[in-house]
Amino acid sequence: MPEIIFNGPAGRLEGRYTHSKIENAPLALVLHPNPEQGGTMNNKITFAMHQAFVQRGFSTLRFNFRGVGKSQGVHERGEGELSDAASAMDWLQEINKNAPYVCIAGYQFGALMAMQLLMRRPEVKGFIAVTPPAHEDDFSFLAPCPSSGLIMHGDRDNIVSRCHVDSMAERLHAQKGIEIDYRIIKGANHFYRDTVDIMIANMHDHMNKSEYGGINNVEVELETAA
Repeated sequence: MPEIIFNGPAGRLEGRYTHSKIENAPLALVLHPNPEQGGTMNNKITFAMHQAFVQRGFSTLRFNFRGVGKSQGVHERGEGELSDAASAMDWLQEINKNAPYVCIAGYQFGALMAMQLLMRRPEVKGFIAVTPPAHEDDFSFLAPCPSSGLIMHGDRDNIVSRCHVDSMAERLHAQKGIEIDYRIIKGANHFYRDTVDIMIANMHDHMNKSEYGGINNVEVELETAA
């Protein structure tokens, strides 16, 4: 998984990119959690989602937002990071000009950035939002949400209350023309301790059934944490 450096609006951005062996493969962009809380592209959930997309045949990119790792710039709590994500998608599409579509994914702060980018880029066909920070942002900007997708949340999360994510999912469910798959991961806390594999299995199960699931189906057996 080679390191890559590409230009962002605040300077160079550091990433990891895996090119699919399949010609004209779909694209996936994975966004990491809050830098102010130690989030980087090497966060275990971000890394696991990257690997899952690769397994499904996507050409996949994850990267460090500004001010993280070797990425230049200073953290801006959202506005600048959204521009970083847009630049990452531009880079990804520039080297994959015939890709049929993009799927975007993120964990925590990365889920918020993913959903905001979704509203600005019509080429995004699906999304994976893991623990969206609905306790801090009501996601009312998703009006209407332009794409179907998956939302996952841990039932033992003591940082983002389930009621906030429930409310977000209910509002999206009410919208016409999209399908929202909302899954509660049993036994999972905010950091998915000992449950990352279960979360990824649910991601694969969802994508096996979706039109934006990539080239390869992945056999999974869903289970719950003890």
